[in-house]
Amino acid sequence: MEHDFTPIIGSILESHFGESAQDLFDKSPLLQYLNLKTVSATRGSKARGSFASLYAIYVLVEDYIEHGYHKKGNYTQYEGARFTKLFTRQRQLPFGSTLQNHALNHRMNQEFRKFFSQVDIQPILRVVDTQRYWFNEKLLILSLGKRKFNIARLYSKRYF
Repeated sequence: MEHDFTPIIGSILESHFGESAQDLFDKSPLLQYLNLKTVSATRGSKARGSFASLYAIYVLVEDYIEHGYHKKGNYTQYEGARFTKLFTRQRQLPFGSTLQNHALNHRMNQEFRKFFSQVDIQPILRVVDTQRYWFNEKLLILSLGKRKFNIARLYSKRYF
């Protein structure tokens, strides 16, 4: 689906990944999901649907980057981000002050499944008893032939 924000996503991809940008977009359900969720991004606040899922992705990828897992690996050894840290961070983002916990606690995964039922990967992983969260690294690391790309590199505080 092409919309007003799609060229911006394409431009960001091209600036980071050059000639591989379109192939990465085509291969990545996460990038396609972000494209679907930004349909109303340029249409004013009343036209926008809930962006809570985008905020959930943002804070989890931000945590992933802050701990250096985009460079050093071993994310499976990470104890996970605490819910309170993620939720507080979401509410600090522009227009995030009224967000509730639903996107972190299941809604984002359900919505992703609605768009990508054929994908067996759940984006947000969590352990309920410990209130620890991870973003599924299988959605961040993509292979094109023998090359691997970590699309977490697209994260930038300049966007928020």
